[in-house]
Amino acid sequence: MKHVLMVIAPAVFRDEEYECPKTVLEGRGAGVITASRGVGPCMGKLGMVAEATVALADAHAEDYDAIVFVGGGGAETYFDDPVAHALARDAHDAGRVLGAICIGPSILARAGLLRGVRATAFPSQKGNLIAHGAQWSDSPVEVDGPIITANGPEAARAFGFTIADTLGLP
Repeated sequence: MKHVLMVIAPAVFRDEEYECPKTVLEGRGAGVITASRGVGPCMGKLGMVAEATVALADAHAEDYDAIVFVGGGGAETYFDDPVAHALARDAHDAGRVLGAICIGPSILARAGLLRGVRATAFPSQKGNLIAHGAQWSDSPVEVDGPIITANGPEAARAFGFTIADTLGLP
């Protein structure tokens, strides 16, 4: 079984960007674990409550086949977070699939992981990605090696399928 860690903000994560990929991944046989700054309930922008069962500081990239950063305004809490950056870098260094949607790709960009990488994000993040060396893409979902990015809620389902396909899930 493949294991995927989905990282959400404690508040104002984007419900669809969490729920759609999670549903797709679980439907294809992956075990999905949810992490946030701390263990406990997290509140989505549209009212969804998701339970984080792992604190970000306790997550280890080698325990997962993929790490996915969910967007929504609350994801800004991880833009300059050294713990989030270290987790993303460790996942990248270990050759794990690394995903981010909406404003989440800015976490990867600020961690130094998008230099020379084709990536997309919510349009408000275009300047940030380019400033950190990414090659901007207007595609809803972009794959460059093991890095998968998506531009927002409308792409959430396709993002989930792309992660599942990249992981080789049936």
